[in-house]
Amino acid sequence: MTKAILIERTGGPEVLQWKETPVGDLGEGQVRVRQTAIGLNYIDTYQRSGLYPVPLPGGIGLEAAGVVDAVGPGVGNFKVGDRVAYAGGPAGSYAEQRVMPAAPLVKLPDNISDQQAAAMMLKGMTVQYLIRRTYPVKAGETVLFHAAAGGVGLIACQWLKALGATVIGTVSSEEKAALAQANGCTHTIVYRKENFANRVRELTGGAGVPVVYDSVGKDTWEDSLSCLQPMGLMVSFGNTSGPVAPVNIGQLAAKGSLFVTRPALATYTAKPQDLQATARDLFEILSGGHVKAKVSQTYALKDAAQAHYDLEGSKTVGSTILLP
Repeated sequence: MTKAILIERTGGPEVLQWKETPVGDLGEGQVRVRQTAIGLNYIDTYQRSGLYPVPLPGGIGLEAAGVVDAVGPGVGNFKVGDRVAYAGGPAGSYAEQRVMPAAPLVKLPDNISDQQAAAMMLKGMTVQYLIRRTYPVKAGETVLFHAAAGGVGLIACQWLKALGATVIGTVSSEEKAALAQANGCTHTIVYRKENFANRVRELTGGAGVPVVYDSVGKDTWEDSLSCLQPMGLMVSFGNTSGPVAPVNIGQLAAKGSLFVTRPALATYTAKPQDLQATARDLFEILSGGHVKAKVSQTYALKDAAQAHYDLEGSKTVGSTILLP
């Protein structure tokens, strides 16, 4: 038996229950992981609310780090004692211990701690595919990144700066603006004080940007499109303010033959070689010191409900982990 956060129905943070549950038997291609740190991500709230369905009753969460303490049949690339991390399904990372497929796991280098890994695996690999594959950002380009002081945003600002890009970031407060700037964001826009589309046009001399990275969704959709250059790319990779309404595709032509994509990490890391390459790129940028994985908040795993209240209430900055 182990203890885990489980849900029996979807809803607000109050549906998260700290319960004892069976760990389960090892099957073909599976390992058992004793988890030491668990990543908190906005996608967890989507699983909890039902926006992204998960099996019920069951667990939520996609990211953690720990140690392999048992190996099932057919697993040749991991052994007991290996330090590992993951940032993908199946859901259920909010647990002290779990049995899961070996396929999503990556081995951790000695210079990456378990807490660092739990704080940045999902967010860091998300940044990797966004800025290296979805739209490969080049030195000298200016990009717009929403929620620049969030967990993904802070990693993105550092990485984009290392690439030689100019980053315009939106934030909700002056405090978060200072944090984003300290992590490589060139220009910050406090969206509660000024219209970010107008400011982006000012900062770019009316030209706009070639790409917008938007995890906010409904509230920023229209103005984000207005920030783009002709034939620019709108990368909508989240919806913290709610899902984007149905789109009139003709609007993309009217605003300059724009492109739109709704990417997901699971697609970009579906092939084992892509997962390992993505993680390797992340570990290299961390090892070089260009990106620092900082844990900004920690909560006990049993207090996951409070962590969700704080995350959805914009009371957190950067990366947050849950400790079993």
